[in-house]
Amino acid sequence: MQNEMVAMLLAGGKGTRLFALTKKVAKPAVYYGGKYRIIDFPLSNAAHSGITRVGVLTQYESVALNNYIGNGSHWGIDGNNSVAGILPPRQTDEGASWYQGTADAIYQNLDFLDNQNPEYVLILSGDHIYKMNYAKMLAYHKEHKADLTVAVLNVSLEEASRFGIMNVNDDYSIYEFEEKPKNPKSTLASMGIYIFTYKTLRDALVKDAKNPDSEHDFGKNIIPDLLAKKKRLFAYTFEGYWKDVGTIASLWEANMDLLDPSDPLRLYKDDDFRILSEDARDLPQFIGKNASVKKSIVNQGAIVLGDVSSSVIFKGAIIEEGATVKDSVIMPGAHVSSGAYINHCIVADNVFIDGSRRENEDGKEVILISK
Repeated sequence: MQNEMVAMLLAGGKGTRLFALTKKVAKPAVYYGGKYRIIDFPLSNAAHSGITRVGVLTQYESVALNNYIGNGSHWGIDGNNSVAGILPPRQTDEGASWYQGTADAIYQNLDFLDNQNPEYVLILSGDHIYKMNYAKMLAYHKEHKADLTVAVLNVSLEEASRFGIMNVNDDYSIYEFEEKPKNPKSTLASMGIYIFTYKTLRDALVKDAKNPDSEHDFGKNIIPDLLAKKKRLFAYTFEGYWKDVGTIASLWEANMDLLDPSDPLRLYKDDDFRILSEDARDLPQFIGKNASVKKSIVNQGAIVLGDVSSSVIFKGAIIEEGATVKDSVIMPGAHVSSGAYINHCIVADNVFIDGSRRENEDGKEVILISK
């Protein structure tokens, strides 16, 4: 794997639907699960899949994300035969521009890929929560002699209109791709995870870059063009937990899913596929003698003196005695004062909640509390 496939991780998303949470950081750097950031998941997946050459394409508010990733040491991609490249938009002889789309982002970094000289390229999104062994997907790609393999997830027919939908033959070869169809013909939704044979990818990107009418997007342009050329495209079905955390509600739901006794992500049990992160320190946590903590995740460095139920508490958060936190996500450094009542909320990092505050008592929707 080290010598044949490079991963390119698209991590430049602004995440406008996360509002204040992405005001100063890119969406992949948003906190999740009491201990992690969203980008920990694709990086950990790559590490456990034996991929040691990863290009991370950043754009919006990239400084914090660049500092977080560093040389990739937290994910084991900092060795002699490893590469963790941070790839922001650059100024060239042709000028400077932001990445114009997912395909353009990869096109602007063809020199990085040429230097790595891979047989295959894995394209990943930096803003999904899931565990996946990409080595199995590569084996499937080789077995089918594919030019492109698209990871797909079965969704409900009602949800299908929100996704790019793959229509396939009995052997799972793709004969049609529909971008967010009103009347979907199947429920195989693209996960935004692609394995390309590099020559196919390079040729397609160079051609796409010359098309002034293109949106330079994999779903809208590259995949339809490959289908029109009768290239070998296959769908790879993923079975497991996967969550797009692009909204306040979906981020809250993904945190609440961790409290499910069935542990759909196996964060606590699966040592062979552990999610890695910068937060490797064993900081102490403190739970007071009068505290009540039920069905919750409380990370290292948190101080809980009040009542917490069905919630995710990050490091450095303080829940004072007399405070109540229910069905909520309390991010790093947040402080909930005595007397406060927080229900169905995400409290952003370093926010102070006054003791007189009673937030979302009816719990009808998820509320974001930020500075």
